[in-house]
Amino acid sequence: MIARRCLLHMRRQPEALSDATIQPIMFVLLFAFVFGGAIDVPGGGNYKEFLMGGIFAQTIVFSAFGVAMSLSNDRNNGAIDRFHSMPIAPAAVLCGHATASLLRALLPITLMSLTGAAIGWRIRGGPVATVEAYGVMIAFSFAMIWIGVLLGSLCKTPEAVQGVSFVAIFPITFVASTFVPYDTLPNGLRPFAEWNPTTALSESLRQLFHNPGGHPAATAPWPIVHATEYTLLWMFAIVAICAPVATRVYWRKFRG
Repeated sequence: MIARRCLLHMRRQPEALSDATIQPIMFVLLFAFVFGGAIDVPGGGNYKEFLMGGIFAQTIVFSAFGVAMSLSNDRNNGAIDRFHSMPIAPAAVLCGHATASLLRALLPITLMSLTGAAIGWRIRGGPVATVEAYGVMIAFSFAMIWIGVLLGSLCKTPEAVQGVSFVAIFPITFVASTFVPYDTLPNGLRPFAEWNPTTALSESLRQLFHNPGGHPAATAPWPIVHATEYTLLWMFAIVAICAPVATRVYWRKFRG
């Protein structure tokens, strides 16, 4: 019921989906056609194909923001209090938001795939690797949902969610190999980028799609060479830490 309500809200308020629809497409077109000509791809190759792994990763990390906003809005308009006055399972609200958010995450992934294909992006890996790539994206989206639940439970207002998300999420997505090769970053930022989970997700997708930048040298740092394994480690760590903490914070905030 809660998940269906969240999905109905998305359908009736399409403007609230701009971060999952218009924004990813704008990033793809902006970086492909405005900045793409000025950025060299490691080993040569098409920048548009290099870009797509980073755009996918950035949008998936940003998905935590949508979950947090949805939960914060429900907190302020009294919907959560109303839900808890009804004869429903105690975990129904969180499970409903998590389910709707995971389905919501499929929308930008689909739109970016279609937009990328339209501008020249091609999947050059086999069908198994392609399925693995999309599986990694969905799994990491699930992990980011719990960060969103934690943010939405901690922040009292949507404005606070925006402020905290901007400070916490933007550096993670931009100090990474999202748009440029990690080894072109200044020495002070490069170690952070190499161990950044956004870099790992970007590199993992490039490797699985067999796109430019997806063939790291043997001397590259471990998180780059084993990007998929490192991404999965981050995913399990986020779920293992954030899910129980977010549930506890939510329970304390909303049930007193």
